[in-house]
Amino acid sequence: MKNITRRNIIKSATIGSGVALISAPAIAKNTLKWKMITTWPKNFPGLGTGAQRIADSITTMSDGQLMVKLYAAGELVPPFECFDAVRQGIAQMSHGASYYWISKNRSTPFFAAVPGGLTAQEHDAWIHYGGGQQLWDELYGEFGLKGFLAGNSGVQMGGWFKKEINSLEDFKGLKMRIPGLGAEVINRMGATAVALPGGEIMPSLQSGAIDATEWVGPWNDLAFGFYKVAKNYYGPGFHEPGTHTECMVNKNEFNALPKNLQDIVEHACVSENNKMLAEFTTGNNIAQRKLVEDHGVKIKHFPDEVYKVMFKISEEVVSETANEGDINKRIYQSWSSFKNDAIERAPFSEQGYMVRRG
Repeated sequence: MKNITRRNIIKSATIGSGVALISAPAIAKNTLKWKMITTWPKNFPGLGTGAQRIADSITTMSDGQLMVKLYAAGELVPPFECFDAVRQGIAQMSHGASYYWISKNRSTPFFAAVPGGLTAQEHDAWIHYGGGQQLWDELYGEFGLKGFLAGNSGVQMGGWFKKEINSLEDFKGLKMRIPGLGAEVINRMGATAVALPGGEIMPSLQSGAIDATEWVGPWNDLAFGFYKVAKNYYGPGFHEPGTHTECMVNKNEFNALPKNLQDIVEHACVSENNKMLAEFTTGNNIAQRKLVEDHGVKIKHFPDEVYKVMFKISEEVVSETANEGDINKRIYQSWSSFKNDAIERAPFSEQGYMVRRG
């Protein structure tokens, strides 16, 4: 991936990011052709372009034995139909976020982000070395699917609001776009959560269908232009402390691949998982300054009383998923145990360092 500069970050955030051209490999004998669908707008910075990098990497690393063509949200299926489309074999794989599939099972958000949950580094550790991947395989296996971590946006912002948030009362009657278990937290605070794919957020904010929205962070939020409609920007969010994107693969199609191609798919996802977090970190740093200096955005924290209630309700909502069934209980117990260990360690690791660094 090319080095990121202030100029190309701002350009990609403002007008969309182009995809680097990769020389097409010669078509190999017995070539397999896969479709990758996504929940993201075409070439959207970080998310859309990250999905494209995975498709290109699989094609290139396999020397054309497995050629992957990407279809952005709506090009082949609507964004929120990716789960069923991959399950049914309409496409072999997709790139999105597992909390979009909460209607399939209330524990799917644990493999992206849950309110009051794990940071990007902690979540990586839980999935790869804390038993998370095995539980994910078991859950998705019930639907004929397999998931891989395939990117991370880091700690997300709390959202854009047309009106200031000065107290809990300001959430009463508010219509806010927010997915996953975070939606239930917002509902219990007196607001109404609305589920919308990325491409529908800005029109809904402009029309008044919603009063507030969270999306990702400064880099992606600048690209959508939310600052044109709402000037009050709050963070960090309580709901997504380190949001992982996923590559979801049809399990039968994946199992039918020879071992070398299975390894290539997995390694392409692992590589993008690391690249995307680094790219978002850089892009957010630069875009935040641009939002403030060029567009007059007010960035602030929620009041302490609001954060306190957000995290209290989050704990309740997340723990309730354990009541949904045996697999749900085991996912929550594994995740909760890992989180407790991470909290105990935190004052002596990155958190402790950052507090003292200032």
